[in-house]
Amino acid sequence: MIRIAPLLALGLLSACSSQQAATGNDAQAQTTAPLPVVIRTANAVHRFDVEVARTPQEQEKGLMFRKELAADGGMLFPMDPPRTASFWMKDTLIPLDMLFVHTDGSIAFIKENAQPYSRVPVSAGVPVAAVLELRGGRAAELGIAEGDRLAWGGCAVPREKIATDLNFCPSPAN
Repeated sequence: MIRIAPLLALGLLSACSSQQAATGNDAQAQTTAPLPVVIRTANAVHRFDVEVARTPQEQEKGLMFRKELAADGGMLFPMDPPRTASFWMKDTLIPLDMLFVHTDGSIAFIKENAQPYSRVPVSAGVPVAAVLELRGGRAAELGIAEGDRLAWGGCAVPREKIATDLNFCPSPAN
């Protein structure tokens, strides 16, 4: 999943978290409400309600062992502080789109339809504020492209009362 330190790189390179235990037998309830993420493209605004992988353990699991992902679901991997993130698809059963987000909220890089079970690392090659994983092919379906902008939490849906400390409010593009 995320390359945090050389010794942790292999353990943390797996892209994707699970509400299931790694064995796939014990279902765990999601402990937090979904976080709204809004992506503004040249032609539309798209909302996703995503899970958040906050801890190194959650980020290590990511979306591993999932058999499906809702069209407007996904998982957000916040990077605080921003850093170069590297993901792989080991033990991930479904293809994913990985959106690497600059600190200004723009999409730095999109890896579309990352291949399940692949051990090839995927990275934007620059420090990012977050990585958003969506169902494979969803970015192309919605016309989401590099340079489009994201916000999440209360900043994504300012009219809704969102109780979270994960507000990402980049300034609008000029």
